[in-house]
Formats: sequence, structure tokens, C-alpha cells
Amino acid sequence: MPRYHSLGKIPPKRHTQFRKPDGSLYSEQLFGTIGFDGMYTNSYHVHRPTMVKAIKKQYSVAPTIAKQNNIQSYRFRGFQIAPKNDYLESRKAVLTNSDCTIILAAPKNSLKEYFYKNTDSDELLFVHKGSGTLRTHLGNLDFKYGDYLLIPRGIIYQIDFDTQDNRLFIVESRSPIYTPKRYRNWFGQHLEHSPFCERDIRVPYELETNDQKGDFLIKVKKNDEIIEMVYASHPFDVVGYDGYNYPYAFSIHDFEPITGRIHQPPPVHQTFETDAFVVCSFCPRLYDYHPLSIPAPYNHSNIDSDEVLYYVAGDFMSRNDIDAGHISLHPAGIPHGPHPGAAERSIGKKGSDELAVMVDTFKPLMVTQEAMEIADEDYFKSWL
Repeated sequence: MPRYHSLGKIPPKRHTQFRKPDGSLYSEQLFGTIGFDGMYTNSYHVHRPTMVKAIKKQYSVAPTIAKQNNIQSYRFRGFQIAPKNDYLESRKAVLTNSDCTIILAAPKNSLKEYFYKNTDSDELLFVHKGSGTLRTHLGNLDFKYGDYLLIPRGIIYQIDFDTQDNRLFIVESRSPIYTPKRYRNWFGQHLEHSPFCERDIRVPYELETNDQKGDFLIKVKKNDEIIEMVYASHPFDVVGYDGYNYPYAFSIHDFEPITGRIHQPPPVHQTFETDAFVVCSFCPRLYDYHPLSIPAPYNHSNIDSDEVLYYVAGDFMSRNDIDAGHISLHPAGIPHGPHPGAAERSIGKKGSDELAVMVDTFKPLMVTQEAMEIADEDYFKSWL
């Protein structure tokens, strides 16, 4: 996150002595990205963060590919993903390529029996249903319906859910996820024309500092495998940190749509970006106000990207027969556009109550076996 944040106790100068009340040293950790060239955080731990007691199970969680080279448009009925008690077991990969994986999850229980760390990817969690607290070694964040939770790779975390009725749309990114560069100035501050700003971003507000030794299981994801590692001290033992690399939350309801006299292109809805894909937020907004405007989008050929739309709420005006939790996949190389009748229906309308998340990838997505189990095989015929 291009914004400096400090939480807890830190010494006045980095890489210098910082002592506990008993006179012993806290353990300093540089938590960085892209070698020494990306954003980083300096954290101070009660115990050494390197104390591994045992390495246990190691097993693959790589997606099973059903269609490697796909040009068929699909609709996936996301709410048909069955709820699971365990957080990691609930995560079902539906679309993937070498840059990212798109996951649906319906976890029933809070993640309390172990800790989780994804060393492969940044994780962007969109909360479709549920509320609770994301607990991390760099502090806690409360979340609710409509929140994006950005968890940088390497963050150790647990999740507390308030109820068992939870639905998450998750994007794993193998490159760092940032806010759009064109909405930031040279110093990283969001510009005046940005659809959101720093006030909308929620940063960790409290640290859990546990001075405990024992057996603490961390499930670590590396190269699409889970490796179970037992640490000798509690992973949440940070007394303070500062820097730019930490989890944060942003609500889709705080995104301020950009509108115009004629139909605006999808980039005006952009919320996050990487070097391999973008994430956009389609929010309730006024329609185009040219006297001859057609609010429904024009037909568009995806020559360079696959388009994934996750439908959250409201009436998505360019589609027929779409419900909350559905995903549409419009692959690169062929045109897509509004369903029959949608353009005519949109004329004269003043606004939209739709809410959706879009992911546009710059490499083709492969369709997984989990996705085919909830797929509408006839969706591509719905423009006839």
C-alpha cells in the first residue's frame, strides 16, 4: 500500500538496539517485496520469527484443469459451491493462469486451529457474505459485506467469522496488487480525480502481541503446495512495526463511480492493478446523459484479455438471467456484448443499482474441474 503506517512500539532508528523491559533485544524483521526494491515493513518480535520445530505434511493444492485452451463463454453459478467447515478446504479454484487464480469460498467456521501464510501470491478477498475480523501478525482489520481485503504475500493470518453464512470471491496474484498508477501522483498520493482516496482505506488498528512458546501450526502455501510447519513461538508476537507493506481493507461501497454523457469504458471502474490483470468495481451510478445515449455497453472484442465478471447484487442491466454469485467468463479473441434486448431496455433509464467485481487478465484463463461442475454449458448461445 503506497501509504506509510506505524502501529505499536518502534525504536527511533531502524536497525538499532530495541530492548524489552527485561533488557533483552526484540527481534527485528525486514518484511519486503521484490527483493529490496519494493514496499517493505520493519517489524519487532518478542521472539525470533525463525524458530521452526518441525515440518510435517506436504501436499498439492494445484487446480485440476478441465479446459486448458478455452474460447467458450461460460456462466458459473458460484453459490452452488458447497459450504465447508475448514477455511482452506472451502477455497475452490475456478479459473487460473500463470499470473493469478480466481477462487470461490464458502467457509463456515473461523480459522482458529492453525495459521495460514501464502508465499506464492498476494490475496484479494472480496466479502460477498459475512462479517468478522481478519487477524494478522501485523494487526487486525474488521470486515463486512462489500469489503475488499488486500493481504500481501507472506502475511500470516487467521479469520474470525461472526456467523457460518460466508461467501468470498478471492483473487490470488503472483505479482503485487496495487491501486491504479494513473490515480496516484509521483509520491504515491491518490489524485483528486481518483474514485477513492486514502480516507477510504482502512489499515490495521490493533496488534495482538503474544509472548508464548509452544507448538504453533502454520500452513504455508508454496508453489501450489501446502507445507505444514510447526513454529516454537506464537506467530502474532509483534510489538510494533512501520512501513508500507501490510494488509488493508477497502469497501466497494466507498468507490465513487466516474460517469459521462456517453458510455464510459471499463477502465473508469478500475480499483486495483498488477502487471498481469486489473480489478474493477461496478457500483450504483447515474447512467449516461447524452440525449441519444445508450447506457448499455457496446459490443467489445477481447483481443488482449479474458473478462471475468462476478455479480454481487442488483440488476446488471447488460445481462439476462444473472443472479448474485454468478460468474461470467468472456474469453479473449471473440466479441461479447449486451444480451438481446438489453440495449433497448437501457434507453431512457436514469441509473443502475448493480454491484459487481470484474477481473480482466492479460493471459488466457484455464477452466478448472471445480468450475465445470457449476458451469452453464449453453451460456455461449444466450446471444441468439
